Formats: sequence, structure tokens, C-alpha cells
Amino acid sequence: MKHELFPWLILFLPLLSAAVITLFFLRNKAVSSLISIGAVVAGFVMTCLFVNANGMQFSGETSVNWLSIGNLSADFGLKLDALSLMMLFVVTGVGGLIHIYSYGYMHEDESMARFFACLSLFTFSMLGIVLANNFLMMFIFWELVGVSSYLLIGFWFEKPSAGDAAKKAFIVNRLGDFGFLFGILMVWGLLGSLSFSTLQSVMAANPVALGCCATIATLLIFCGCMGKSAQFPLHVWLPDAMEGPTPVSALIHAATMVAAGVYMLCRTLFLFNAESLHIIAYIGGFTALLAALMAVQQNDIKRIIAYSTLSQLGYMVMAVGLGGPTSAMFHLTTHAFFKALLFLAAGSVIIGMHHEQDIWKMGGLKKKMPITFWTFLIGTLALSGVPPFAGFYSKDSILAQALEEKNYLLFGVAVFVAALTVFYTFRLFFVVFLGKEKSKEASHAHESPLVITIPLMILAVFSFAGGFIGITNNYGSQFGAEHASLTVMEQFMHPFHDVFPMACGLGAALVGFLVAMALYKNVDSDPLPKKLGALATAMKNRFYFDELYEATFIRAHDFLAAVADWIDRWILEGAIIGAIRGGTDLTGRALRLAQTGNLQTYAFLFILGVALVLYFVLGK
Repeated sequence: MKHELFPWLILFLPLLSAAVITLFFLRNKAVSSLISIGAVVAGFVMTCLFVNANGMQFSGETSVNWLSIGNLSADFGLKLDALSLMMLFVVTGVGGLIHIYSYGYMHEDESMARFFACLSLFTFSMLGIVLANNFLMMFIFWELVGVSSYLLIGFWFEKPSAGDAAKKAFIVNRLGDFGFLFGILMVWGLLGSLSFSTLQSVMAANPVALGCCATIATLLIFCGCMGKSAQFPLHVWLPDAMEGPTPVSALIHAATMVAAGVYMLCRTLFLFNAESLHIIAYIGGFTALLAALMAVQQNDIKRIIAYSTLSQLGYMVMAVGLGGPTSAMFHLTTHAFFKALLFLAAGSVIIGMHHEQDIWKMGGLKKKMPITFWTFLIGTLALSGVPPFAGFYSKDSILAQALEEKNYLLFGVAVFVAALTVFYTFRLFFVVFLGKEKSKEASHAHESPLVITIPLMILAVFSFAGGFIGITNNYGSQFGAEHASLTVMEQFMHPFHDVFPMACGLGAALVGFLVAMALYKNVDSDPLPKKLGALATAMKNRFYFDELYEATFIRAHDFLAAVADWIDRWILEGAIIGAIRGGTDLTGRALRLAQTGNLQTYAFLFILGVALVLYFVLGK
């Protein structure tokens, strides 16, 4: 088989898997799970074979025209370069481990086959975004990701909270997608093409081709990222998505859905001007800070990690806004490793704790769940940016980027967020794994089976070594014209060449760790609310953004809906349509009175009619 067919197979195998499971194997849990796992693992193997045959710096494009209307030419095409190939590794590699983990996690669920069908559909949708070579194809798969995430977040639809979370995610993402669609239409109207390659050539030849609409068009495109990557003010859906099964949380918050927005920004970065990038950088920085503060006072193990995802996404968006797509994609990739690890390890804890998620009912799990403990510790160190773990290298590159751009405000925000990240991550670690048992469930906790712990161990390896195995070389070759490929040792030592940002990051990590240890080592309850008072309450309640939206936008929406309903019910239907309907009814009733059934009456009316006709015809 030719290697050229591999990208098409990688894309369509998950769709075929979803279709086969849905049509034939919804009642067979074992076969459906193996089909789904086989599709994504086969995709990973073919990605490895394709890269082995063509190299990581391969650049190529293939497309088939499927719609032409006037000057709109819609292609279904695949774009293969260092950016998309690396993302293929992330989606199929990390996604494959999550699929395998799901076999153990969902084994007792009666709807396991439906779960794997939705998982395959989600994987197909994300692969479509990664491989798309034009805006139209990307938008179609963008919406498919929204649909499949709705199905996965609301998988346990019998729970009202799961249904509400799924609807919230779907609706909030539609708000961002509405702006995204308008941005795509503006770009097409101004530049006459939807193809990324064509658009890049046009912008290279004329950087001001978008004219005075450049900032508006690119910020509208950024709205898509605000929805998918949960940036302020569209950040409220992501923590509630925890209502889905834990593998869904790992898939959405680590390897795929939330990464789509950052990936799209980097793919279309050539369109953005300095003004829009400046705004994007500050939105990313604010989101990182806001989410980190919220995470400090959460007590649900999955929600803490979810807010951490929000914060790290803010880092990535900030890096893109500061002109550092290499740093953003580097952090996106390492984040996929250690955040998937943390979510899956949290799922292992939940299983061991008999589905308890409150960290204040845990404790002492180090001895009862040793594999989960050590892998969670590796994920914690990677997220905290401790050398030589993966997060240290990618986070340091973002700090260095902020300092290089001389944006000292965002650099300070990034350093402060780094300290908060270490603080709330080790708060979680100390409370869950150390100290004494805080409930009966904790005293009866047990280690998870191998089908769950093996993916944890594999992800732990990449969470440790991901910073110096060539990831930054691959992205650098995509975005840096004069990028020098570094050896493993040069990558290992690279952060130490720029001492100040590295020292600030490590200092922040040390401060966060020491404060977390002082407050949370061997404690039975959270001491922070007494110390911070109303601020702690506000952080726990997510700064009341949901309540604010409920009181403003949702109430305004309900008011407008009520007004529209009143107009429709009483004016359109009651007065206008009602008058026509009532007049027709009254006329019909009056005519029915003439139908007496009496022959003499009919003869009289007939003669009267003839007389009237003769009068009007002859009388004049």
C-alpha cells in the first residue's frame, strides 16, 4: 500500500469504526470497544510509518473538489506538514491510550458500545480539523467536534447535571462559532479564497490585503478559539464538562477539543496583524490568571484539573498573541501528555475510591494505590514546571517569549500563574495521597487493573521526557525560517541559556510548593477559607460568572423570548391571523344557514338569482 493513502485512512478509519459499531455492534461491548481501539491505534501506526517514509518536515497537500459555486471552490483536502503531522501523533497517540484506558474504565457500563461509537466520531472530527487544508473543511469538522462532544459530555443523560453540562458546552461553543463563521466569510469576501496555502501566498505578497477589516476579521476568527479553547468570557462551559466520564475529560481537556482552538490560531497565524495579536495575548493572560485563582478553592478532583486546563490554555493563547506559535504548540503537546496523565490518574483514584470525587474524603492513597501515586506525582511535577519534566521546558519557552517581547506585565502574570499552578496542584496531591484516610472509601481504596495503569505509565514516560525529544525542533521548522535543529543534549540544556526567565519560573514553583506544603500537609480540612474569607468564597464559586450570566444575558434572552412569544401569540396569531381565521369561520357559518334542505327554498333562490342576473345585464 502506498504511503500517500495513509493520511486518508487515518482520517476515515474512526468514522468507519463509529458507523460499524452503531449499525451492527451496539449490543456487543467487547467487539465495539476493540473496533474503536483498533481504528485509532491503526491510525497511530500509520502516522509512524508515514513519518518514517517521508520525514517529520514533509510538506504536501492533496485535495478533491466537491463543490463549485461561482467563484467559491470548496475542496475536501488534507494538508500535511510538521504542524499537522505532530498533531496526528498527539491525537492518535494520546487518544489511543485514552481509548485503551476507556476499556477498563467503562467496562461495567451498559452503554459501553455507544460510548466507543461516540469516541470514534469525536476522534474522526478532531483528525478532520488537524488535516483540513481550507477554512470550509475545518469549519465542518469544527462543528462535528461540537456535536460529538455534546454526545460525550451528556453520555450519562439520565443525570440532569450531565444533560445541562452538555447543552451548556454546545450553546457556548455555538456563540464562538458564530463569530468564527463571520470571520471566515469576511476573509473569503476580501481575499477570494478559503485555502490556507492560497491565503498564505496572498498575505505574503500583500501583508495588508485585508485592509481596514484585518483586525475585525481576525478577531472574529479568534472567536472560534475562544469557544473551543474556553477563553474568557466563553470559559464557563469547560469545568461543567466534568459531568462526562473521566476518559472524556481526558480527551476533551488534554489531547483534542481544547487544543483545536490553539491549533487553528497557529494554522492561520499569517492572517493576524499586530493589533489583534495584542488583544489575543491579553485575553490569554487574563484567562490563565482567572482559571488559576478559581482552581485554588475547588474540591472536586476532576474540576481542579479542569481549571488547570483552562489556565494552561490561557498560557498557550498568550504565547500565540506574543508571536510565539512554536512555544504555544510545544506547550500544547507536552500539556497533552501530562494533563491526560493527570485526568486518567484521577479516574484511577475515582475507581479506587468507589466513585468518590471529593478530595476531602480521600487521603492516605499512596500505599493503597502505588502506581497511581507515582504516575500522578510525575504529572504533578510536569504541570508544575519542575526540571527535567516536560512542562518545565514548554512553560519556560513561554516565559522567555514574554520577556523577549518586553511585555513585562504578561511576564509577571505568567510567573504568578506558575506559582498558583504549583500551589493548587500540590494542594490536590497532599490531600489525596498523603496524610491520613478521611473516609471509609479511602480506607477501602485499591489499585486499578493493568488496562488502566499501563496507559498511565506510558504517559508518565512522555510527561518526563517530552521536553527534549525533538518536539520543539518539529514546530520550529514549521514557524521559524532560520530554526536550527537541536540535539537531545542541546534541547535538554536550552532553558539554562536564558537564566532570568528560568530562575523566575523555578522561584515561582518553589514558592508555590512551600506554601502548599505549609498549608495542606497532614490536614483534615481546608484552612484557606478562614484566612481569605470572601475571596476564598468567590474563588470557590468561580467568581460568580455563571450567576452573572444568568442575571444578565440569560435573563435578557428569556425576556426577549417572552416578548416574541407575546407578539406571536396575541398580535400575529390572535389579531391578524385570528381575524382572517374568524372571518372565514363566520362566513362559513352564515353560508351554512342557507343550506336548509327545502326544495322550494332552493327554487326561490335560483329564480331570485336569475332575476338579479337579468336585471344587471338587461336592466341597464
